[in-house]
Amino acid sequence: MKNKKNKGFSLIELMAVVVIIGILASIVVVNVAPIFQRAYLEKIRADITQVSKALELYRFNEMTYPSTDQGLDALVKPHTDLKNPFLFPENGYISSLPLDPWGRQYIYEYPPNKSNSYDLYTLGADGIEGGTGENTDFGNWMQ
Repeated sequence: MKNKKNKGFSLIELMAVVVIIGILASIVVVNVAPIFQRAYLEKIRADITQVSKALELYRFNEMTYPSTDQGLDALVKPHTDLKNPFLFPENGYISSLPLDPWGRQYIYEYPPNKSNSYDLYTLGADGIEGGTGENTDFGNWMQ
């Protein structure tokens, strides 16, 4: 009788490996998810701070913030309603407008509804007003 060598893995061995990998992956996801949420929040804070500084420079030169219709684009390229076009920086008040962590543009409103100067905010992960957790709206009035 010849001795057969067993090559490969049995179905049970493969299933055991898949289950172990699934358990390890779920542990990693549960422990890493809060870190991503905190990173998203910090990115939003940094973006709002950066755009807010550009808005303040714009207001200093133009004596008012851009209107809602002019939007944040008024910080990047000059528009026809500038009171002091000669003061508009060559590269704009900000080089490019940041996107929120979910890839959407920040919402800008002037005159404001929620703060004293202007409203600059994101609607969170779901893109819908209101929500909790990562769906929470976050804006300059909260800082």
